[in-house]
Amino acid sequence: MRSKVKKLYNLYTAEELKEQLYNEDFSRTTVSFYHYFPISEPVELRNSMYERLFELKIFGRIYLAHEGINAQISIPSHNFDEFRNYLYSIDALNGIRLNIAVDDDGKSFWVLKIKVRDKVVADGITDPSFSIENRGRYVNAKEFNELSKDPDVVVIDMRNHYEYEVGHFSNAIEIPSDTFREQLPMAAQMMSENKDKNIIMYCTGGIRCEKASAYMLHQGFKNVFHLEGGIINYANQVKEQGLENKFLGKNFVFDNRLGETIGDEIISNCHQCGKPCDTHVNCANSGCHLLFIQCSECCTQYEQCCSDECQRVIHLSDEEQKALRSGIVKGANVFNKSKSHLKT
Repeated sequence: MRSKVKKLYNLYTAEELKEQLYNEDFSRTTVSFYHYFPISEPVELRNSMYERLFELKIFGRIYLAHEGINAQISIPSHNFDEFRNYLYSIDALNGIRLNIAVDDDGKSFWVLKIKVRDKVVADGITDPSFSIENRGRYVNAKEFNELSKDPDVVVIDMRNHYEYEVGHFSNAIEIPSDTFREQLPMAAQMMSENKDKNIIMYCTGGIRCEKASAYMLHQGFKNVFHLEGGIINYANQVKEQGLENKFLGKNFVFDNRLGETIGDEIISNCHQCGKPCDTHVNCANSGCHLLFIQCSECCTQYEQCCSDECQRVIHLSDEEQKALRSGIVKGANVFNKSKSHLKT
């Protein structure tokens, strides 16, 4: 019998949750999905969804807004069918595509977080006439491969720089920014001379490039496509259908794995020594927490720190480290093109 007290928030520490995860004796499947649709009461949906997913021992990150849902979750494999039945019982989500992780160790998440936001993808769009309903046309993996053979077709990567750096399609143009809200006007400006060309946009799982395709159409572009299900769905279709893989390197993902291997090549370099490497880490100094690429040798040498200074900090007492962190807002602290080198 279900408890009368609804479980709506996590009450355990991160350490306790991680210990529970690594002590599990069953497998997990990492899944992502999204859908743009009107939600009149996102808080109500949030609470009912949290209660049900908590019962199914699902971990992950879900964002809800009046414009739709965006989710990356880890499901106990034995609960997968029950989860899918629950999700599809929501009319607007019935039958939506579920992107199964390509390279999954089952340890992608250890806590369930469902948050209500203004938008599921922060886009900076304020024009009330913009509509996500007027979006570009889907292309699957086979169609993408065929279209992208044409040298006049423009392929645009709508992910952040640190995602593009470790993996991208062979002929893709980078929009050099680390925020989606900056990329949208940049993409339109960079492509201003190509309004009549075929443009294919892509991202990790489809949610950003779908909105970007609608934005480009809103800006007067004529022939805009977007890769259905993003890189994740593309990689799965390539494998299932025996297609040529045009994606080079690793697909960055926003969970504990920090990446899925798609192509065999390593196209990026360690940010400290310059050796070929595509392994992202967060600086071990919690007052820094910089996301950067670090090879195993530098990880050992610098104890997973991005600099000599951060390596010095991690050997201070807890009290001294806490004092240094006071007032610091880490935010999205990532190595990017504005940081030409790390201090070593």
